[in-house]
Amino acid sequence: ITVLRVWCQWDNGDTFVDADKECTVFNGDGSLRPQPLSSLKALLDEANHQGMCVELTCFAQESFLQGIHLAPPADERAMVALTRELKEFRNVTFQIWNEHSDARVPILIERIKGEDPLRLVTNSPGYGGDLGNDDDNRRLDYMTPHTSRDGRHWEVAPREIGLLVARYGKPVVDDEPARNGISENGGPKGAVSPNDQILHIFGVWQAGGYPTYHHDMFQTGYGSPACPPSGIPDPAFNPYHRTVLEFLRQQDRYLTPAGR
Repeated sequence: ITVLRVWCQWDNGDTFVDADKECTVFNGDGSLRPQPLSSLKALLDEANHQGMCVELTCFAQESFLQGIHLAPPADERAMVALTRELKEFRNVTFQIWNEHSDARVPILIERIKGEDPLRLVTNSPGYGGDLGNDDDNRRLDYMTPHTSRDGRHWEVAPREIGLLVARYGKPVVDDEPARNGISENGGPKGAVSPNDQILHIFGVWQAGGYPTYHHDMFQTGYGSPACPPSGIPDPAFNPYHRTVLEFLRQQDRYLTPAGR
């Protein structure tokens, strides 16, 4: 694992593990809450010591759909404040939204870049298969679509990633691919196999993209079959995850030097 995806908002009313109205970095006026900000900085510092990066998702459509969001100009104040506070951390990129795009995205990109021109900024534009609009894609430093998850996703998703790589000539991350687990929240509707994920990941590599592994445990509560009793990701808890992570660990075995 080289990158962790961390959300500034985990304050929706869904069944996501540990979700709570207090789990947010933002106050309603766009100022930052000291304790979550301190925890975020500690995480970024530890990730840096481990040689890892963090993709920081600033706003969540799950919260937005429940009326929990920062109305303009509080969203701009939040992005300016967050950019200033994290300027010393060079191992973090900003993802403006999880699965949402609107007229505010270009404005927020501008506010972030105004404070830190070298900060890498991306956006997840929508649900699985939404590859974003041309204007936003050209503004972003790299793209993070949520690729198609239904049907033969191990064939469809690499084609989507390859299309974006060819069209825009910039890095493309398969940000929330199809996964094992619950059918809710875009999960699988039928039987799954670890080979689905392995073929999917390998296809994304071959298309010139960067794969992520989308774990289902965070979208369930404690006691679900997807969530270890400790609430901590544990490959040994689920043979499916263990098989796929073992494949990821052996990346050098399967990729040519030019494809790494």
